[in-house]
Amino acid sequence: MNLKQELQTLNDKLDKFRRKLAAAEKRADPTIVMQFKKEIAAITKRISSVKGQQTRELSKEGSTVVGLKFNRVLTKAEQADMGKLKKSVKGLVVVHPMTALGREMGIKQVTGFAPKEF
Repeated sequence: MNLKQELQTLNDKLDKFRRKLAAAEKRADPTIVMQFKKEIAAITKRISSVKGQQTRELSKEGSTVVGLKFNRVLTKAEQADMGKLKKSVKGLVVVHPMTALGREMGIKQVTGFAPKEF
């Protein structure tokens, strides 16, 4: 399972445990309340771990993309015919500013990274 799916699953479990905790508190059942508080703490810890892992992977990917020798902003015409551009430039990596990688790298426009000039 990839990190995104795992994070979604963990958030679903956290939501479910919080609802069950609220129901147990309403019933005034102290053993069940303690059990769900422990579960919530464990899930919260796991969620932060997965988010940290996602950040590390994204940072690693960003550093490899920035390590490519040539980069430039893509024109609207190139963006419109991305297939043709990718076929003509071997190893081209296109980064959009609205993706997680683009936000991590701090780019403001659609940028192409490649080992050779294009």
